[in-house]
Amino acid sequence: MRRGDRGGRHSDYFLALSRALREAGIARPTLVIDRARLQANVDALRRTLAGSKLTTRVVVKSLPARSLLEEIANRIGTNRFMVFNGPMILEMVRWRPESDLLLGKPLSALEVADVQRQLASVAGAEPGPQWLVDTADRIRQYAAIARESGRRMRVNVEIDVGLHRGGFHGNDELAAALDLIKGSADLQFAGLMGYDPHVPRALSPSRAYDDVVRRYTAAVEIVRARFGSDVSQLTFNTAGSPTYALHVRDPVATEVAVGSAFVKPHDFDIGTLEHHVPAAFIATPVLKEMPRTQIPGLEALGGVMTFLDANSERAFFIHGGHWLAVPESPPGLEFNPLFGRSSNQEMLNGSRSVALAADDYVFFRPTQSESLFLQFGDLAVYEGSRITERWPTFPASA
Repeated sequence: MRRGDRGGRHSDYFLALSRALREAGIARPTLVIDRARLQANVDALRRTLAGSKLTTRVVVKSLPARSLLEEIANRIGTNRFMVFNGPMILEMVRWRPESDLLLGKPLSALEVADVQRQLASVAGAEPGPQWLVDTADRIRQYAAIARESGRRMRVNVEIDVGLHRGGFHGNDELAAALDLIKGSADLQFAGLMGYDPHVPRALSPSRAYDDVVRRYTAAVEIVRARFGSDVSQLTFNTAGSPTYALHVRDPVATEVAVGSAFVKPHDFDIGTLEHHVPAAFIATPVLKEMPRTQIPGLEALGGVMTFLDANSERAFFIHGGHWLAVPESPPGLEFNPLFGRSSNQEMLNGSRSVALAADDYVFFRPTQSESLFLQFGDLAVYEGSRITERWPTFPASA
């Protein structure tokens, strides 16, 4: 029943990153972007999609910083972005008005109406984003908003390709929705969106992927029947970071949406992203180092717990904590389920083999990028052996 010692020291990579942070005077929780690794991930995507007809739409919610988005988009050569709320739409339109924006989820009519009003005063905001619709009611609501604003709205139709999280399911539902859009003078049909992150986790990923393609192909045929055979100007969006590589030979999709794969958080350690590398880490200093762990009310059991698990012997209290992240370096650090989590001074346990003292850095690997990237202020850019830049993030939004 005893657990062996899992502790150790920082690797050369994290020792070098620690020196860079110290030299930059960074001594609070910070999100670090490794620029070389980021660029390697962009190049991995480019190699994967080389020779295919697919373009890339960069997912803003996963990379919510102007300079980060610009680094990726310029290296790929795309002006297509996926956005997820009103503030994000307005931020992108004011920054890059020439961008082609596609909503990644349908928004309430109240928010859409508010954004539509604000877009009227933004220079270069035409033709506006591709708003995502998933029900007949939402199509009618958006048509009314467009009519009231006096500005025609582009709409992209969400289809259920197997995720079952909404969208039009089945040919009859989709056909009725397209007829509704076609019959509205206030809406312009812009394309389809079918998101498929369920594929890698299916019992048979290959069968699940084939089902996605089958559903999408049928949907495109319904589009052709209503809008003509020339669909070259339409957006047929699919995939996501977990599945973009599977769509290289996709017969109907025109683009893939990718965000998290460029920084590869922990939850994206999956087979379809083996050619990508982690490029984002949380760095935070140790505030207090305790030679032994003491749980309030259970102090007498400290020796027993250490006997059963050598990795519980010492306690380290860090600056901040309770993030959507897992300890990465030095090895052997663990959360204590009895002491509990803390956003102020998180406790981590480790054995005597963990080479860590007060003021040393602990590194975490985010489990996702999305909202977590907005919790640390400016991103610290690590390049070569130094922190070379700070990239401001977008204002916090859900």
